[in-house]
Amino acid sequence: MSTEESVSAPAPGALLLCRAEPDSVAVVAPLLGEPMPLVRAGDGWSVLVPEGGPWRDGREPVDRVVTGWAAALAVGAPWPVLALWWDADRAGYTLASGFRRPVGYVWLANGTPAGEDEAMRTFAARLGLDPVLDAQSLDRLTRTDPDAGREPGAARAGARARLRGLLAVLTRAGVTLPAGLDPGEGADRLGAAARAVPGVRWTEAAGRRPAADGCRPAAWMPWTGGPGARALAVAQMVTGLPLTVWGLRRRSGGWTAAGALLVGHGALGAAHGLSRRP
Repeated sequence: MSTEESVSAPAPGALLLCRAEPDSVAVVAPLLGEPMPLVRAGDGWSVLVPEGGPWRDGREPVDRVVTGWAAALAVGAPWPVLALWWDADRAGYTLASGFRRPVGYVWLANGTPAGEDEAMRTFAARLGLDPVLDAQSLDRLTRTDPDAGREPGAARAGARARLRGLLAVLTRAGVTLPAGLDPGEGADRLGAAARAVPGVRWTEAAGRRPAADGCRPAAWMPWTGGPGARALAVAQMVTGLPLTVWGLRRRSGGWTAAGALLVGHGALGAAHGLSRRP
């Protein structure tokens, strides 16, 4: 790669869209391990804007980090998390929801689709998008653009255009990103744009919780007060422990956070279930 290409290549970046109000997202966001801006992103949506991340020093690719983060946020919560990510070579998304396997799609830098059509259909179904209108729009994003890469710079614009097309579909589901939070921008510019949004808040650092909520389970925890609380809590801990170990061995911050969140949910669920026993 020439010096000119390396300078103009877009910096990796990501956005974490959560189908929940900022107050709900703020409760689980500390498990990601780094504070980040949190702003409203439309009707019933919020967006977390990572400003750092292991990808900035080359420890881990951005897609792997945010896939783990999305899984960590979505586990045990009644709302899905959509991670949008990009680097110099590719762009894509990962949708995580509960314990289901995350689904994602990838485009090469010139906009060439490199994912499976079934993944896009699963994406639409899990978000409850229109099976006709929205499905047709998403289908167009999986088709090869014959003009991609013909003009100088088109290779880098192509993948960003695909992400913008995805967001255009999601506007019908209520998503409205604040000005400046554009796919393809680097983490520094995204962070600056997020800090300028009225009502922005910063998530807590790892290990901290708001005092008002520190002694009671959050409303988004599905096992709270339910008859299957203990069984789900045990399942979360059994799943989370090996996932945490695997993440630590691979030095994967995203998957370590996902495992830690499972263990934390499970432990809190078990404690809550025991406290409610007669």
